[in-house]
This record gives sequence, structure tokens and C-alpha cells, in this order.
Amino acid sequence: MAGRFAPRTARAGLPHQAAAGRAAGPGAAASRRQSAAATPEGPPRTREWTPPAPLDLRLVLGPLRRGPADPTFRMAGDGTFWRATRTPVGPGTLRIARQGDRVAATAWGPGADWLLEGLPALLGAEDDPEAFVPHHRLLALTRHRRPGLRLLRTGLVLESLIPSVLEQKVTTDEAYRSWRHLVRRFGTPAPGPTADLGLHVMPDPRGWAMIPSWEWHRANVDGKRSSTILRAVRVAHRLEEAATMPLPEARTRLQLIPGIGPWTAAETLQRSNGAADAVTIGDLHLPGIVGHALADNRDADDEEMLRLLMPYEGQRHRATRLILLSGRTPARRAPRMQPGNIVNL
Repeated sequence: MAGRFAPRTARAGLPHQAAAGRAAGPGAAASRRQSAAATPEGPPRTREWTPPAPLDLRLVLGPLRRGPADPTFRMAGDGTFWRATRTPVGPGTLRIARQGDRVAATAWGPGADWLLEGLPALLGAEDDPEAFVPHHRLLALTRHRRPGLRLLRTGLVLESLIPSVLEQKVTTDEAYRSWRHLVRRFGTPAPGPTADLGLHVMPDPRGWAMIPSWEWHRANVDGKRSSTILRAVRVAHRLEEAATMPLPEARTRLQLIPGIGPWTAAETLQRSNGAADAVTIGDLHLPGIVGHALADNRDADDEEMLRLLMPYEGQRHRATRLILLSGRTPARRAPRMQPGNIVNL
């Protein structure tokens, strides 16, 4: 579920990277930063943007992070946010920080200009929070307490689709580990001064298609999920077109691919399109959470969830995000789902 909780700020680097940096000494770290900054992609590009309303970067950008060690995303200890992605014009790295009432962004790589041009949309400039009318006190209070919540729009489908497919029918921790393994092994180091952060750009469609079957197995990805990803990357261009489509057409376009159903389509379009009504159907936990919050019914199913969300038609994804951020979730009454492991099979 996109943006289930308010994310916590993560460390700037991974523990093993920090240890390696200490072993090599401060001079080596400085040398890495200098060499990374002097890459052939050219000098960094910069942009400043003033949000027209309150903006909480952690809430807005949090749904892009696939686990605390996501190789494509970092929330650094100094309050900056780093994002490595593959744009239509090539890989790029985007650094975002608050400077008073403004947002300062720096970008590196062939995709730098594309990323800076899309900065306002990424930070929710195309979102319309005023379209949401709360019909429950819980949602009214949560919206009041979270005035900086905006729904982001990346304009990129595949980068959200692939990790969403990896999250099908497994625990989030399993999916996060698979994502980390595949991106680090088959992606490329992110442009710019990112060596200390360990940022990587995910593979391009051909790169995904060239991953051998045993590497999917080693990443703990079963044949059903890997086959879905391989089918998707073969028509990557057609899928990317969904980023500019209205929600019904975009959902239909994605679900033409066998293995992509309502759950995966919603999780993708929430991020790529900023779709305020892309409610996640087929989730193991969300119906019970919504039912508990709105009707004290933790046993609600998808049908009951959709009935409860009817007053928020057009804004159902925003309603579920506010519910998740409210903290009103049912107490656990069963053991956590045990992670699976196909690596040694």
C-alpha cells in the first residue's frame, strides 16, 4: 500500500558502506565524492520551486521508498531526499531539500533536465487536496494534522510497476530484498555524488529482459512474478503511455498484461499518475484497516471496503492514505506471515 505510514528518516548510508568508508579513511571518501561529481554527464542542474501550500516532503516522497535500504531512494539524516531513476532520456539522480518556504533541487545525469522539469508534479503540484471532503471525524482530524500531504506523480510507470509485481503474494520484507538484489546486481550506479549513498538506477527494459532465470531464483522471485515482469518490459513503451491516461484507461492498459491485476495496477498508478481514486483492491490487510477505522469492522472484505469508501468516490486512495496515517489500525491477532525462500529449492 503506497504510503502506509509516515516514513522515518533513514541513515545517509548503509552500515557496510559506512564501515568501508572508515576503513579507507576520510581521504578516500573525499576522492570518491570528487570523482563522482566529475562524471561525464556534465555539471549538475539546479532548480528552486515554491510550493503554493504546506508541503511535507516525507509524506509526499515516502511512497517511492521500497524499504529502508532501497538502492534507488534515500532519506538522509540531514533532511535531504535522494532519488535515482531511469527517465525517458536516460538515468538521473535528483536531490531535494527544503530551504525555508522553497524547495531546492539538484539533478545529475542525462535525465537531469527531465527530472527538474517534473519536480512540481513529483511533489504534488497537480494534486487537488481541496477536492477531498471528509465525511468521518477521523479523516477530518487526520487531514488537519497532516496539512502537507500531497499525492505525488512521477510520470514513470515501469519503475513503480516492477517493484509492485515483486510485492505480489509475499511479505514486504521479501519483496524489498528481491528489489535490492536485482537493482544492485543488474542496475547501474546512479549519476552524481552518490557513491557514499550506494544509489543505483534500475535496469532498462532490455536489462530486465536479459536477467537469466537462475538470477530471478537467487533473488527469491518465483516464475509467476518474473514472467509477469518479462511480459511487461517487452511492451514497456506502451505501458509508459499509461502515465498520461485517465485512470480507467490507464488501469485497463496495465491489466492487459497477464499477471497484472487490480492490486498491482492501483499500486503502480498511485505513484506514476498521482491517481487520487486508485484504491488498492485485493490487499490482505487494507479492507480490515478501512473497516476498523470507519465502521469498527476489522473483518471487512473488499466489497465492504468499497461500500464504506463510496462517499469518497474520486478520492478513495487519498481517503485510505489518511486512514493509514491516522494510526487507527486493528491490533494484530495472528502471527506475522512467515517469509518464504525458494533460493535453496
